[in-house]
Amino acid sequence: MATGVAAVWVPVTDMERAVAFYRDTLGLTVTDQSEDWSEIDANGLRIGLNARESAGPSKDGGAVVSFQPDGSIEDELASLREKGADIQGEISEHPWGKIVPFKDSEGNDLQLYAPPAN
Repeated sequence: MATGVAAVWVPVTDMERAVAFYRDTLGLTVTDQSEDWSEIDANGLRIGLNARESAGPSKDGGAVVSFQPDGSIEDELASLREKGADIQGEISEHPWGKIVPFKDSEGNDLQLYAPPAN
């Protein structure tokens, strides 16, 4: 059986653009970068950026990576908007927390997630 998550990887079409998005827009640390594979450190979770074999983003779905906001989810949403991120909706509140969906530079689904206030 699985003992945890080793890595999450997302397909990318343009490695330079994708690395810039995760580094500059999200403020994450790039730990390895090449033409075919790059790695991002997201608070101890390794996110791999895997070069697509065919050009063009896919709309077939896939993994969704949820990021913990550094500040309030509202402040982080405002920051993403200022940086030109592709926001896919507004903050929605649920019994299990708040989320806001957005896309990375390659069309992959991401979201900010904040647990419910105690």
